[in-house]
Amino acid sequence: MKVFGIDPGSERTGYGCLDTDGSRHRLIVCGAVSTSPRASFPEKLLLIHQTLRRLLAEQRPDCVAVEDVFYAKNVRSALKLGHARGVALLAAVEGGYPLYEYTPAEIKRTVVGYGRAEKAQVGEMVRLLLGLDEVPTPHDASDALAVAICHVHSTHGDAHEVMAAAARSARRSPKSWREYRP
Repeated sequence: MKVFGIDPGSERTGYGCLDTDGSRHRLIVCGAVSTSPRASFPEKLLLIHQTLRRLLAEQRPDCVAVEDVFYAKNVRSALKLGHARGVALLAAVEGGYPLYEYTPAEIKRTVVGYGRAEKAQVGEMVRLLLGLDEVPTPHDASDALAVAICHVHSTHGDAHEVMAAAARSARRSPKSWREYRP
């Protein structure tokens, strides 16, 4: 089963795809979509959407897991993060992939065992769980892989359930955002 994780952000959106049998995970690809500080906000959103859409088409995962927003330093930051998250969700829905969302605390609790873990702890656990020599960089990439790992462990490694959801979604994937029903 292939799981694609996304850690949304307006300056940098992390992504990571892993292949898993439910207990062993293998890294396929990870990285971050970095936007130019000089680009307008709509241009940043367009770049994030186009890049994620291309990556999803290349990887063809069985499902997509996205970090949910729960906290931001101020309202403006929360709105920007919400927009970036929206274009990430749109890219997944456009591709017809089953979509799952997890809060940062759920992700940390699942991957590290502690819901208030630091970024370094999350990165190190991702490195260990994927058998990597180094922590994936930038931290947005390791965070996205943590989202994917969280999804696998949250479904208790039940690849059959996720595959069945993917098949159902493929049969009735929406043709436009107006047809999308959660």
